[in-house]
Amino acid sequence: MSKTLSEIAKQIKNNKKVQLIYAFNGEGKTRLSKEFDNLISYREEDLENEGLSRQKLIYYNDFTEDLFYWNNDLKHDGIFILKIQSNSFIKWVLDKQGQHKNVEYYFKKYTNKKLEPIFNSDFTEVYFSYTHEDNTNDKYIKISKGEESNFIWSLFYSLLEQIIEALNSQEENDELPKQFENLEYIFIDDPVSSLDENHLIQLAVDLAQTIKSSKSNKLKFIITTHNPIFYNVLFNEFRSGKNDCFRLKKINEVNYCLESQNSDSPFAYQVYLKNHLEGLFKEEITIGTMFVDEVLINELNDLLQNGLSKEDMHKLDLFFKKNQSRINNINFDDIFIQKTRNSNKIFVKFFKDKMIGDCEVEKYHFNWMRNILEKLSTFLGYRDFKLLLPKDNEGKTDNYVNRIINYSSHSKQAAEETSFVLDNDKRVLKYLVEHLNNEYKFKSRFINLKDINKE
Repeated sequence: MSKTLSEIAKQIKNNKKVQLIYAFNGEGKTRLSKEFDNLISYREEDLENEGLSRQKLIYYNDFTEDLFYWNNDLKHDGIFILKIQSNSFIKWVLDKQGQHKNVEYYFKKYTNKKLEPIFNSDFTEVYFSYTHEDNTNDKYIKISKGEESNFIWSLFYSLLEQIIEALNSQEENDELPKQFENLEYIFIDDPVSSLDENHLIQLAVDLAQTIKSSKSNKLKFIITTHNPIFYNVLFNEFRSGKNDCFRLKKINEVNYCLESQNSDSPFAYQVYLKNHLEGLFKEEITIGTMFVDEVLINELNDLLQNGLSKEDMHKLDLFFKKNQSRINNINFDDIFIQKTRNSNKIFVKFFKDKMIGDCEVEKYHFNWMRNILEKLSTFLGYRDFKLLLPKDNEGKTDNYVNRIINYSSHSKQAAEETSFVLDNDKRVLKYLVEHLNNEYKFKSRFINLKDINKE
């Protein structure tokens, strides 16, 4: 059942301690956090309470990074300093609680032991130093966007630890920081976009243990992610009746679906990635564009709803023969069907191949393909995913395909992967999707009518 993000925000405002939500980038995770923020938070004019500070909600998402900005080395002297905007929670955790050492520890743990953040005395700015093998230092360096995100997460995570500790000790000590008096929710949106797999798993385990340490019956956690590994680790950490796990799907610009999940790989995520890639190259056929009339398409739709057994295929053959005069203009090589279930009803949609120039392929889609091939090669026992790539006439790995996969998936940041993709590279990606289906027997979401209507 589809809902607006506002309705889903109300749905997740419940009494579950942890709610874990998986969704692809662009499916509405960050917008959901904003809707939830609007639903829960008091709106205050005091700028000091902008950003992290909320009376009922503290959240970590893309907007959190607005609290930090670079001086941009305006004097061209090679000195880069990250400025920290005034915020009551940041001030509390760094100044009052003295957690800057923990921030440094977690940043080095999740990033690089040789890269160190150094705060000024009033915690309004920080610079970064890198220690080389010979123990010399480069100071005031400009770190990458991914490293900056890890620093912000390390600060937020240190804050999270202190909040939980303060709430846990409330029974022993009645004094509770006023910022936490009404705190009910902590919303964490995708803290893992720039981590490698090892650091990613470590962060997920650490986060789960910290949340589990919370004794408060009032405090609840909502975590959204686009990363399947992060989701899988957290799912296994939080699999109990006290918690809920979901998948968020975007239906259209207005409507979304929040599906309950019962396993750590509820959608077999490599298969789901493959299905998503496959869908890039198809477009739905509307009434009147290829079929003669609506009556015909409805008759075919009713027939296909019952399944694709041998008996059904025989019925389908009879249908085609009976309606031959009405369907002479249809090329079955060009038509695909897709069966979907909504509630207890089965619906059939009709598709055709999209013109390659109209296919909305981006660079990160090649990264998805590489991800699928890497996981598949591990499962099948191959040491290198390249061994699964199509072969040329001499039985060797197709070097052109290999080069396209490596080149197009080189960047790890999704935000950097939206550059123009050549039509020929799109054809390579489509070819690889078909290769997975044909060579390794992945089940296609799209069934070609020519394969059903066999003589």
